[in-house]
Amino acid sequence: MIIKRTIEIRLLPALAAILLWTASAAAAEDAELEAVRAKISTKFESVNAEDINPSPIDGWYTVQKGSVVAYVSADGRYLLQGDLIDLDMQVNLTEISRNDARRDLVASLEDERSIVFSPTEVKHTVTVFTDIDCTYCRKLHSEIDDYLEKGIQVRYVLYPRNGPASKAWSTSEDVWCARDRNAALTAAKLDRSFETAKCDTSVVSEHYTLGRDIGLSGTPAIVFEDGTLVGGYLPPAALSMRLEQNGLN
Repeated sequence: MIIKRTIEIRLLPALAAILLWTASAAAAEDAELEAVRAKISTKFESVNAEDINPSPIDGWYTVQKGSVVAYVSADGRYLLQGDLIDLDMQVNLTEISRNDARRDLVASLEDERSIVFSPTEVKHTVTVFTDIDCTYCRKLHSEIDDYLEKGIQVRYVLYPRNGPASKAWSTSEDVWCARDRNAALTAAKLDRSFETAKCDTSVVSEHYTLGRDIGLSGTPAIVFEDGTLVGGYLPPAALSMRLEQNGLN
């Protein structure tokens, strides 16, 4: 018992030294990160300090706004935008970051702030960014009943890709202000008239900003619940298969 206590007493200074070193190292890392954040954030008007974090590569930092990811050298001189792949693990680290961001972004959108077409039994849910005039957006919506038969719930987000000055933008606002938004969306995609009214149309701007944050390059764009992004149209059977392959319920 005496020997054991003697060993414990001798170990205490060593343990204290290790803890002190660990705390000092962590403080040094935090100070270095803050210095890098201050240096880099001054070069990008839209980047906040918290958008800058250590990357898997020593001497480089990740800059992320929504699903847009870039890498910057610690001195703020070099910027690299592209996929960072771990060859040993065969993993696209950048795409994982994008998926995580897209997952959180679509999860933040409440159903009440979208136009939902829901089947009797929901097996999967996807968020679809749609433009009223987009040809393949119209094709996708023309098969909405087939998606519903597959148990796929579709949450539509209005994304007039040509911006606020476009006719599609004003039509999107009319759709949102309609008493029956589902019917109005269907009519709009068929170039048919529908009843609308005046209302708060800021949701269209919210949808557009959300699409920009997600990093859309076109419509339709389908986002799974895990953040996976499919750019373009997928037939109902193909979409159902992709959702099953992703292990999404």
